[in-house]
Amino acid sequence: MKNIFLFLLTVMLLSCNNSFIDLNPPSNLNYDGFYKTQTDMNQAVLSAYGNLRSVYNGTFITLGEIRSDNTTFSWLAGNPANEKGIDEFASPLLPENSYPTDCWNNCYNVIMRTNIVIGRVDQAAFTKEELKNQYQAEAKFIRALMYFWLNRTFGGEAIDGKLLGVIKVDKEISNTEAYELTRASLQDIYDLIINDLKFAEQNLPDTYASADKGRVTKGGAKALLGKVYMTMAGYPLNKGAEYYNLASQKLLEVINNPSYSLVPNYKDLFDVTKKNSTESLFEVQYKKGSPNGATGSPWNNNFAPRFSDKEVVLIGDKSGSNAPTADISNSYETGDARKYVSMRDGWKNAKTGALENDKYVTKYYDIATSGSDNGNNWIELRLADVYLLYAEALVRTNGDKGSALNYLNKIRQRARNTPGDPNIQKPANLLKDFILSDLSTDQAFLLAIEKERRSELAFESHRWFDLVRTGRAKDVMIAEQASDGYTPFVWSNDMLVYPIPMTVMQSNPGKIIQNKGYTQL
Repeated sequence: MKNIFLFLLTVMLLSCNNSFIDLNPPSNLNYDGFYKTQTDMNQAVLSAYGNLRSVYNGTFITLGEIRSDNTTFSWLAGNPANEKGIDEFASPLLPENSYPTDCWNNCYNVIMRTNIVIGRVDQAAFTKEELKNQYQAEAKFIRALMYFWLNRTFGGEAIDGKLLGVIKVDKEISNTEAYELTRASLQDIYDLIINDLKFAEQNLPDTYASADKGRVTKGGAKALLGKVYMTMAGYPLNKGAEYYNLASQKLLEVINNPSYSLVPNYKDLFDVTKKNSTESLFEVQYKKGSPNGATGSPWNNNFAPRFSDKEVVLIGDKSGSNAPTADISNSYETGDARKYVSMRDGWKNAKTGALENDKYVTKYYDIATSGSDNGNNWIELRLADVYLLYAEALVRTNGDKGSALNYLNKIRQRARNTPGDPNIQKPANLLKDFILSDLSTDQAFLLAIEKERRSELAFESHRWFDLVRTGRAKDVMIAEQASDGYTPFVWSNDMLVYPIPMTVMQSNPGKIIQNKGYTQL
């Protein structure tokens, strides 16, 4: 466990010579004698923000989208076991699969950076005391975000029958202490997440000056807390109405904040020149053009068809990952501009003139400076997500259906008023407003919200976790696998959770309890 939990003696820090969004490549600074001043602590906070890039660069897409019915690998026939295990629910999904392992390691690396800030901020000298709580609040938000990802990915029923979360590391630890750590209960990790987010919402500012735009705000903490409550209300904790009510209360606080509003054009959300919009609640910040592309984002290249040349991306490699399935392509209403913004069904081969039936994601388009060095931010939380979660929470608690309908329709209104594919004539009734008689049962209402979340949030790593928490994964995935021609498989709820990585199991044999359906060391 040394490689996972032991904090680094040299910490990767980001200088702040221009603005928060202009994140420069990390540089190694000596651990000794650091964390003494306000400037030191600010750099430590920026280190945690900056290292989110290592988490979001690849594994979250695989775990949250490729696992779902949204995407696959466009060259699946030649994929190695790691990709097939995730995408096809290959049994068993081996604990040495690199994607869960990378997720685990990268999340804990960020957590250790936040623990340094939280544990040392009170000993540092500050010229502005109000910044002390702010820096700690930022670190706690980031830590909560990482634990939320970890708990959703690895938390569930273990082979001992208990609902276990991940390993709780809420302070700096020694090498010896690291080897004694075991998994906490699922509830215990969620308690840590909730406490961190409550502190964050109390101590974060509502807004920042332009130089610090991109740092998390009070609204971001509230939105994540609402989403955490929604998750706890569903599978596997199944806390139900009490937590749906907690979620709706917190989400409404975000909705009522005049600082946030839907951007009028869906396409503008993903325009690299319009990052951190009024709809954004938290984005992971990327900037292209730094040495070796250290702060650039890879998705435009990673999602481009593997065998295309310059037809899709002008510069850099093409990886053919996260390719949309036929199922999601067919799920959009004809003329829905969100499909045109988010994906294409094929590309025209410049050499042959043939249309290649090779679907790919366009939502993160940019022109790289070199390699896979693009400028797209990752939007982790945005207002449309909050609207739809709020609508769902109201339906699940027999709340105000008219209000739920209003927020569902706001998303559809924006979509139908966004320019789409110029080659498609929009139908007159495209994405019409629902009326209550259209959704006469709670089940019909919830399915309409689910469909809207899929179209609105496609390829943003929400789909799989939505299916798990709502208990819909089994039915949806069996239907999608069959429609896409995969070999039929026997469903097991073990498939709802990933295995604890082999490196973690090996570090503490017998003490780290594995998830149900996987082999205990």
